Amino acid sequence: MMHLSGSGVAHTCDGVSRRDFMQVGSLGAIGLSMADAAAMEARAAESSTKRPGKDQRSCIMIFNLGAPSQLDTFDPKPDAPAEIRGPFKAISTKSPAIQISEIFPRHAAIADKISFVRSCNHGAPAVHDAGWQMMQTGRFFTGGVNTPHAGSVTSYLMGRKTDLPPFVVLPELMGSGGGNLPNGQAGGFLGKAYDPFALNADPSRPDFAVPDLLPPAQLGEVRLQRRQRLRNVVEQSLSGFEQSENAQLIDSSFQSAFRLISSPQAREAFDLNKESPAVRERYGMNRFGQCCLLARRLVEAGVRFVTINTFLTVFNEDTWDIHGTLPFTSIEGMKNIVAPMYDQAYTALIEDLVERGMLDETLVCNLAEFGRTPRVNPAGGRDHWSQCWTVYFAGGGVQGGRVVGRSDPIGGYPAERPVTPPDVVATIYHSLGFNVEEHLPGPAGRPFPLADFGTKPILELF
Repeated sequence: MMHLSGSGVAHTCDGVSRRDFMQVGSLGAIGLSMADAAAMEARAAESSTKRPGKDQRSCIMIFNLGAPSQLDTFDPKPDAPAEIRGPFKAISTKSPAIQISEIFPRHAAIADKISFVRSCNHGAPAVHDAGWQMMQTGRFFTGGVNTPHAGSVTSYLMGRKTDLPPFVVLPELMGSGGGNLPNGQAGGFLGKAYDPFALNADPSRPDFAVPDLLPPAQLGEVRLQRRQRLRNVVEQSLSGFEQSENAQLIDSSFQSAFRLISSPQAREAFDLNKESPAVRERYGMNRFGQCCLLARRLVEAGVRFVTINTFLTVFNEDTWDIHGTLPFTSIEGMKNIVAPMYDQAYTALIEDLVERGMLDETLVCNLAEFGRTPRVNPAGGRDHWSQCWTVYFAGGGVQGGRVVGRSDPIGGYPAERPVTPPDVVATIYHSLGFNVEEHLPGPAGRPFPLADFGTKPILELF
């Protein structure tokens, strides 16, 4: 336990002082206030025993920020007019019933592992931020209620398995989507204790390291200002700490947070230098490729939920947001830059999980906030379209080589088995072993349903 002395210095049972803790990291460094962290350990332990899921299951959510065009990716319409079908040909895949765009040849080779849902839709505004909320939490935020991310719910219901955090976002939280709305990558009404651990670093850089997990000797000046701010907060509170009703709770959370940032296991999981150059190159030596590799390492080490943001913003970066003019991307930019990087990294991840015997226990879901307009616009791109698009799943109990739902002949609307964002999130929960009819402790202590009434997992996938 942590011992406190009148001199204002706290020591852990192994002799590490609070000042040493400042040099290694901080509760704030992993997104926790002192009050939030104080409650985290007890709540996580209680909930993990109260509502167990499939303890060995994990989820990797790849969020295709910017929204891929369904017609130019995984729901081609080769018989439609040119202004609908776009510039790419449809190709056959390893699953005879499935065709996809020619710009994803590696996906075609593993299509027997993938199930595509071609009828996803929602009725919210076709604004990036609104779609981010819905697809990651199952709900559009209204009435001041921010619904927790599926990873935060997983963290609440199952707790952590190891020293590593249960929910990690790579490489960092989403940036601007233009709508000035919350992006859905947080604990919402569950509290900041269930926010994700955000890497905030590019794992493809030669000097990549995880600042908040470095041992004291390796901490640099870049951390000095943050440490000083936290030190000021702690020193201000120490005078009355021994009499504080939170003292024992903070003792527990202090130990938990220190275990994370000083853990050799955690540092090793984040250390991509443990992988051979051949493995790293297999994924692609770019930000997304190395995030996919890091996600595999984290899941292998015990992280329950990893979200990978394929891109960080839709502005001034080549992304799926193919309006055709700057600051957005053209269809050719998607073909020449985005698709090859994405095709290589995703398929390397799936093949690696198969080779390691991990795919059955790891759900990999590829989501996006909406699709693109069926008709190519005058700039040669496609605009926002929330009426129909494709998402897809592999592993975690999903049977590959399937198509669920069908779009109409121009890829504009669902023609069969419409699927909504709540259905998608419920499917993630189903794979992880949660009962979607259960409730979370919602705002003001009121029970909050895990999924809205009538929402069901896409059971055709399993």
